[in-house]
Amino acid sequence: MSFWFLVSLIKKRNDVADVAWGLGFALMTWASFFLSDDSGTRGLLVGILVSIWGLRLAWHIHSRNKNKAEDYRYLAWRKEWGKWFYLRSYFQVYLLQGMFLFLIVMPILLINKSAGAKLGLLEVVGVAVWALGFYFEAVGDAQLARFIKDPANNGRLMQSGLWAYTRHPNYFGEVTQWWGLWLIALSVPNGWLGVIGPITITFLILKVSGIPMLEKKMTEHPDFTNYKKRVSVFIPYLWRKK
Repeated sequence: MSFWFLVSLIKKRNDVADVAWGLGFALMTWASFFLSDDSGTRGLLVGILVSIWGLRLAWHIHSRNKNKAEDYRYLAWRKEWGKWFYLRSYFQVYLLQGMFLFLIVMPILLINKSAGAKLGLLEVVGVAVWALGFYFEAVGDAQLARFIKDPANNGRLMQSGLWAYTRHPNYFGEVTQWWGLWLIALSVPNGWLGVIGPITITFLILKVSGIPMLEKKMTEHPDFTNYKKRVSVFIPYLWRKK
């Protein structure tokens, strides 16, 4: 995270921290895998899953931000923090994010610490839950990207596709993936302790830097009040689609 803080100074934009997020998980996962003598097939499995998620997310955010102004959240902090901007950025954006990353990746660290039992039903269920989450996050991001690129949608609020079932399909997907990875961790000794990972990412997205900040911005749109009444904020409600 210190490295990415230096990158932010060179680039003069703090939203590189969002690109670093997914890459950091892949780095932590494989570092623990190769440093362990007992990670085994399960460690390889979760390493592949985390890499698919993290690399896709990093590339998506990079592509979204490329040739655009710094993300509105970081621009607001740049003005709000004034002369303390760089110091607060280092501690409140980069080091804090690194701490949360370490907590969230805990199921993976526990898996790589011990080979555990042979692959079984928990792994099948865990991968299935992960796949559901990956679908919602990847497809939701792709649908929103296409919607924004279409000039005909200028000034409109995204309400179609997966966004007709939940106001935040990408966030729902991200959280779901980590609960799936935790299910896989239950097969190793003390794997249940890894629940700190999905609990942390769920709390952050539902209560801190995910949905609350985005919903606040969405309230500026005239169609949001009706959209909010019809569509679930997080968990998809299939019967609410209209």
